[in-house]
Amino acid sequence: MNFAPPQTASSPETLPPSGLPEWEGEGSSRIPFWAYTDPAVYRRELDRMFYGNGHWCYVALEAELPKFGDYKISYVGERQVIVVRERDGSLNVVENRCAHRGVRFCQKPRGNARSFVCPYHQWTYKLNGDLAGLPFRQGVKKDDGEVQGGMPADFDLKQHGLTKLKVATYNGLVFATFDHDAPSFEDYIGPDVLPWLNRIFDGRKLTILGTNRQRIPGNWKLMMENIKDPYHPGLLHTWFVTFGLWRADQQSRMVMDSEGRHAVMISQRNAGGEARAVTEGVTSFKKDMALNDARLLDVVPEYWWKGPTVTMITLFPSVIIQQQVNSLSTRHIVPSGPDCFDFVWTHFGFEEDDEAMTRRRLRQANLFGPAGFVSADDGEVIEFSQAGFRQKGAEGSTICELDGRGVAPTPHMVTETLIRGMYGYWRKVMEL
Repeated sequence: MNFAPPQTASSPETLPPSGLPEWEGEGSSRIPFWAYTDPAVYRRELDRMFYGNGHWCYVALEAELPKFGDYKISYVGERQVIVVRERDGSLNVVENRCAHRGVRFCQKPRGNARSFVCPYHQWTYKLNGDLAGLPFRQGVKKDDGEVQGGMPADFDLKQHGLTKLKVATYNGLVFATFDHDAPSFEDYIGPDVLPWLNRIFDGRKLTILGTNRQRIPGNWKLMMENIKDPYHPGLLHTWFVTFGLWRADQQSRMVMDSEGRHAVMISQRNAGGEARAVTEGVTSFKKDMALNDARLLDVVPEYWWKGPTVTMITLFPSVIIQQQVNSLSTRHIVPSGPDCFDFVWTHFGFEEDDEAMTRRRLRQANLFGPAGFVSADDGEVIEFSQAGFRQKGAEGSTICELDGRGVAPTPHMVTETLIRGMYGYWRKVMEL
């Protein structure tokens, strides 16, 4: 992959006095290329969608932190945070940045600790982020009784702890926000999307099956778009259209919250194979393709499905929750500049799973993940998209008008309504 450096899409001569480009026209069906490339736009995204304005960001699964003192490094936007289990079983999320000199003091991605100590000057923090102590606070006493140095008399430990985030745990999911006035997590998700979250995360204990991590040279929103886009799966992905995992002749529906930011793509698998309405002229369809190992698609219905074999949940701005047949995962989006993001997969199952189901989930996870037979296509096409945006510069826009220009839930997948919904919300929050 080509990891080209970010390029500024808008020159000073073309920018309005605000320093940011302007979105021409109404609606959200034509997304300007600068929305994916402009560094100033990206900085405002971080401030308004990751660091403020009441947005909850995914940071972990509770099952990753089973014991007191267990911690993992995660991210909210570009800011590195630590998720850690307290003695009483609650979870804290604190920024991985020492209050003294700004050092990222925690370097191990996972571990167990009773406190956090900055290696630079040994400032020590409790697991809740409070400053517990620091060397030479009272100065150094010489043999003659004279005290050298020390912190000012009014130095207060309580005023110099780590930055603490507001935390929400929901049936095994962990979210955090820098905005301590944010609404409840349930209100943020809303009544239309929350039932689909409850379908998977219904209180059963989770088990962690593994993690993958990849870096994709594209704007972070392109992955959110990709999983709000039911148009492409039956066209881009050979596996989906050939074996009936996701294609336009299936029973399906698109759900979104009242703001248009969160969404669920829902579908029922069919037998696949040739069907003129959806396979004629589709180059990704391979009529004669067969599996050397049929276990890869050894799909076993589960009692909690209650119909759909696929639900792809996008919780704006930071996570995708995947149920593709028996494969389950969270996909954490970690932006890293306007044209790059890290994508962290956590594959999981349930404690109630028998060994056969666990093996099945692991096998089917090979369809997804960074090198998956399906998901590798998405990473590549996102790179191609970003290259096209850079090539055009500040001019140009994407067209997002399948099934019209409006925004509404639909009972089918031949639509781009979920993408339009997301950008309608994006425009409002960004004030562009």
